[in-house]
Amino acid sequence: MPHPSETAILYPHKPAIIMGDSGAMVTYRELDERSNQAAQLFRSLGLDKGDHIALMMENRREYLEICWGAQRAGLIYTPISSHLQADETAYILENCGARLFIASPAVAKVAQDAVAAASSVSHRLMVGGIRPGFESWEEAVDSQPETPIEDQANGVPMLYSSGTTGQPKGVFVPPESDDVHAPHMLAGTLGAAFGFSDETVYLSPAPLYHAAPLHYNMLTLYMGGTTVVMEHFDPERALALIEEHRATHSQWVPIMFVRMLKLPEEVRSKYDVSSMQFAIHAAAPCPIETKERMIDWWGPVIVEYYAASEAAGATLIDSPQWLSHKGSVGRAIMGKVHVVDDEGKEVPPGEVGTIYFSGPQATFEYHNEPEKTAASYNERGWATTGDVGYLDEEDYLYLTDRKHFMIISGGVNIYPQEVENLLITHDKVADVAVFGVPHEEFGEEVKAVIQPQNWVDATDEVAIELMEWLRERLSHIKIPRSIDFNENLPRLDNGKLYKRHLVEEYRAAARDDSAKE
Repeated sequence: MPHPSETAILYPHKPAIIMGDSGAMVTYRELDERSNQAAQLFRSLGLDKGDHIALMMENRREYLEICWGAQRAGLIYTPISSHLQADETAYILENCGARLFIASPAVAKVAQDAVAAASSVSHRLMVGGIRPGFESWEEAVDSQPETPIEDQANGVPMLYSSGTTGQPKGVFVPPESDDVHAPHMLAGTLGAAFGFSDETVYLSPAPLYHAAPLHYNMLTLYMGGTTVVMEHFDPERALALIEEHRATHSQWVPIMFVRMLKLPEEVRSKYDVSSMQFAIHAAAPCPIETKERMIDWWGPVIVEYYAASEAAGATLIDSPQWLSHKGSVGRAIMGKVHVVDDEGKEVPPGEVGTIYFSGPQATFEYHNEPEKTAASYNERGWATTGDVGYLDEEDYLYLTDRKHFMIISGGVNIYPQEVENLLITHDKVADVAVFGVPHEEFGEEVKAVIQPQNWVDATDEVAIELMEWLRERLSHIKIPRSIDFNENLPRLDNGKLYKRHLVEEYRAAARDDSAKE
């Protein structure tokens, strides 16, 4: 398997990176030269193998050039979400010990405030412009030679969790080899399962700061393929890029499927997506109806895996398997799945419990926070991410929800995901969050907050229509007791819904109401 530097020798003019909107292209020769310059720059700044850098910017060609420079210099590079605030960014910079911070004008204010509070950062560069306190990335890197550094080593990313249950945690998977030409960590597992090769054309519709998009882009370039990076996700533009570049691989989150399916039929049908061989999805549960429609539309190319940044375990399922086990995320391909009750005892097939993995797992650590490792393990050494679900008789795993989102109303356990998966299929619903709010008699009641397809539908009449629609399809105990409308739910461009923000807002309002009484 070639490193991009080897592909640059064999096929110097082959496109390595193509930006979706601008069409800007980086050939393998240019990627090789630019990543060499970046590595040279890092050494000139005194950064040695094992040192940390961080980058915070929108999707742009320089993103992957910087990552490849860090890979060739043996650095640990941490992408930071472009949606974080200054204190969150400063925490990550300080926690990972980043000595260099690279940002863009789009996040300049946050970046400036963050570095002021991060004592570890000694060098600050900005891509695509300059701001006070930051020097020009372009000027700095242009002055460097295009030849490899003498002490190349294998650098790797260290990504941070979303911080759902506290401060974000830096999950570090050490490289298996210092050899700069060592295979990508996914090459022998998901890379092999999904057929990544030098003929791969990978469409990347998600932000590069997120784990899966970054890994799949780096894997594609390790293999000598071409990656087409969307600056931001747009459902019709994604279809156009598949047709234009004859994309063979892609990675999605379910809300992207939903938004493509909600395009008018005449829009969806005018694009040729027959080149797609593997449309990978993960990161969030996919409604059954949504996946059925995607398979009907794109064919049996939809594949799903369930895993976590901690590499505690993984499952995999392809379209034929899914059609005979609808709703499943597959059987284990790494580790062994266990489903346990609140006392830690394994439950029989069909019974819901907390999902754990045991057996061979990737080596990882929570950077600078070893005490948090124990929170993900039980006394047997089994690892969990806090998800709830069940196994069937054939060991296919089904996700029910995150444990901390479960609603207990009148002693009955209600899983919001089931209600969300149904509501999102309604024509008038663009996005939805379901969660529990305090109730004096029952403890909690079910609340739904809906982002309508059209704001004119944010009416009491539509709320009643949706409630009646649900009553025809769900048990009455699962029906939301009230529906509110919100113009934009807190779903970021990585496709994940940060529901905890809504939960905190509604629970704070409930506490205020109680205090007034």
